[in-house]
Amino acid sequence: MAHEKQNVTISISPETVRKAKILAARRSTSISRLLAEQLEALVAGEEAYERAERSALALLDQGFHLGGLISASRDELHER
Repeated sequence: MAHEKQNVTISISPETVRKAKILAARRSTSISRLLAEQLEALVAGEEAYERAERSALALLDQGFHLGGLISASRDELHER
């Protein structure tokens, strides 16, 4: 279920908490929501990168036809 939430406990320095409270107030949100949004963006970015990497590797496995014709055999190309 996509709407279920799970609480997570973290430890942050008092100075960071103070600054986060100010930032959250400026954005009319909570520290919890700021952290949740940043973690969600981080995870989504990582998943997108992994999908792109898999797609690129699949393309490399297929190979690319760059045009042109090979008119000599492998043996002819490697003759000395």
